[in-house]
Amino acid sequence: MDKCIISEGKTTNEAIENGLKKLNVSKNMVDIKILENQEKRSFFSILAPRIVKVQLTLKEDNMQETCKKKEKKEIELSVEEQEKAKKNIDVFLKEFFEKIDKETQYFIDISKTGLNVNIENKNLGFLIGYRGETLYAFQSILSAIASKGIENRVRVILDIEGYKEKREKALEELADKIAKTVIKTKKSVTLEPMQAYERKIIHTKLQDNDKVETRSIGEEPRRKLVISLKRK
Repeated sequence: MDKCIISEGKTTNEAIENGLKKLNVSKNMVDIKILENQEKRSFFSILAPRIVKVQLTLKEDNMQETCKKKEKKEIELSVEEQEKAKKNIDVFLKEFFEKIDKETQYFIDISKTGLNVNIENKNLGFLIGYRGETLYAFQSILSAIASKGIENRVRVILDIEGYKEKREKALEELADKIAKTVIKTKKSVTLEPMQAYERKIIHTKLQDNDKVETRSIGEEPRRKLVISLKRK
């Protein structure tokens, strides 16, 4: 992440907002210095487009915090913790599906960084919910259950009937479609709020596109993705 950038706009506020979007931070996290003001214009530049340039510098505390987040490593579980986490999930799911649907099958894969849980039953669409909202909520519950009796929180990745793979393909197709629309209309497109996992799929799909760029705006859980033309 850049610590200091120069941003432009037709007004001071527009220049600041453009810079904040580039840094993906709020106004209170930066120091602002106006480099060129639209009011200070010579006679010979009066016909030129109005441009304000501002310098935005990320405050030291926020820079350090950002670096800490980037440097944060995934917690590795011991063999004992892995087995305990798996047992916690196994006991819960057996009892859960005994009451919900006895025909349900589930598979638990363990690793040093957490558990992968795959559930198979075509009648469990209600556990996926609208665009996976229920699935992600259930995933959080399973993470809390897996972590019972373990010092660190256990990361659980849940999938039901291959939903995530299907959703990933749909999002990649959406990314291509929106990118073409942005290139054709030269207008940015803001998508509706998405899970961080889903935003990352679109970011990754378009990261090598030489004509468009992506950025996230807003706060969780209403964080959105914006796809726009790259600035020359």
